[in-house]
Amino acid sequence: MDFELGEVLLINKPLRWTSFDVVNKLRFALKGVYGKKMKVGHAGTLDPLATGLLIICTGKMTKRIDEFAGMDKEYIGTFYLGATTPSYDSEYPPNAIFSTEHITEDMLADAAQNFLGEIEQVPPVFSAIKIDGQAAYLKARKGKEVEMKARSVIIREFDLTDSLIPDIHFRVLCSKGTYIRSLAFDFGKYLKSGAYLKSLIRTKIGSFDLNNALTIEEAVSQIESVKK
Repeated sequence: MDFELGEVLLINKPLRWTSFDVVNKLRFALKGVYGKKMKVGHAGTLDPLATGLLIICTGKMTKRIDEFAGMDKEYIGTFYLGATTPSYDSEYPPNAIFSTEHITEDMLADAAQNFLGEIEQVPPVFSAIKIDGQAAYLKARKGKEVEMKARSVIIREFDLTDSLIPDIHFRVLCSKGTYIRSLAFDFGKYLKSGAYLKSLIRTKIGSFDLNNALTIEEAVSQIESVKK
């Protein structure tokens, strides 16, 4: 492999690592092999509390990052029904509790159907979207008021794979820019209740599959093998 010329690495991002943590780890390993700083980037951020497929590009392949980032994404995960959190996931404790006694299987199926196609969603304030040149989550963590604008995204497939309230397991195929945390929040609201994202795994980006991804340790080992 020639990482300087350019390679694409599929990484299974660990829980609580940021996408940039992965980039920095591999950049450090590459510097140890090549003796110089090398271009390394990722094609599509994964939240720290999400795991799964992350595309890492090195060298001249970084020119294709936008192409890869624009591909559809597939996720599997779990919504927690009956509560909301400020971050729309489990990073923060619930800030509101709601009843779920009125929710039936038919209502769950109707809710999933409602979000198919092109929809408008408001990204979470705890996100990396830039507001006045600063990531929104930095402002939110300081207690500042953050106004997020709605954006159009496409939910191509939305399957509820299992439901035992409060846990709702799902699979989603969606366009670039979709926030599954916002989908969780809106899903709960549609059911006249609340919901937040309990867990999330990215399983596909375009035709790239998590089943072919390396762990961080395997990727570092592959990089270090170049100098042998």
